[in-house]
Amino acid sequence: MLRNIIYYFVLVIVVISSAAVIVSSSGEQLSSKQCEDLGFTGLALCSDCNTFSEYVKDKELISDCLKCCTEDSDDSTSKITYSGAIVEVCMRKLVFYPEIVGFIEEEKEKFATVKVQYLFNSPPKLIMLDDEGQHKETIRIDNWKREHMLQFLREKVKPNLASS
Repeated sequence: MLRNIIYYFVLVIVVISSAAVIVSSSGEQLSSKQCEDLGFTGLALCSDCNTFSEYVKDKELISDCLKCCTEDSDDSTSKITYSGAIVEVCMRKLVFYPEIVGFIEEEKEKFATVKVQYLFNSPPKLIMLDDEGQHKETIRIDNWKREHMLQFLREKVKPNLASS
């Protein structure tokens, strides 16, 4: 099981890295939904796609990665913040994710702009929202610990200053 997870993680990094090299020449960007459908989720940097291209020689895959990545800049990912988030998960699969259950039951109330959405057969993910409530990024959280979710949301979700 752990071996499969490590293999998948390395494969994703390789794919993302390769895709960045090809797409960087093209200014076309895909929507977060299109990127998710292609298997590119989260906050991939274009430098990851370049690294990926060193290992994967599929130019179309590299091109897709580059269309889904975020340009690297000084501390670019730490500057990105969101107005809210949705924790999306399948209720039937929750038994397999005790860390996510713990977050939902004990920590979620600390984040007024974070909602829980149960969707049949959905893998656990965070859907990050912009000021208009539109989906901006989707991040798989299958293997995240509760403290990682807390830290990420503290850093990336703007606090709701209005009392509700």
